[in-house]
Amino acid sequence: MTSQQPRPFAAAHTSNQWSSGICDCCQDVPECCFSFWCFPCFACSTARKHGECLCLPLLDACGSCVPPITLAMRVAVRTRYGIQGSICNDCLYSTFCGVCSWCQISREMNVREESVTFINGRAK
Repeated sequence: MTSQQPRPFAAAHTSNQWSSGICDCCQDVPECCFSFWCFPCFACSTARKHGECLCLPLLDACGSCVPPITLAMRVAVRTRYGIQGSICNDCLYSTFCGVCSWCQISREMNVREESVTFINGRAK
């Protein structure tokens, strides 16, 4: 009797680039609106989706010039998904385009963490 183990089947995004640009908010209008109208809630829910503490983004207020949590999240997402980039670019985006940076992070997680469908073949 031979049995095969189920194999995951998914169209995973495996590029080493961001799946969307920093200003591509129109790719996900509901998230864009959520971030615009209630940014602290959006940042907290995005951090939670990444596996971090829900209130972590609120610590950005403790940063003097560069928002430390936004920068750290951006670097963590780049590292997790193998996205090319530099800490200098991350610092610039986090400082001058904070809301757009959080939206890009959220879009990236949505694209990269699509649900995986398992196909199970059983031998009888």
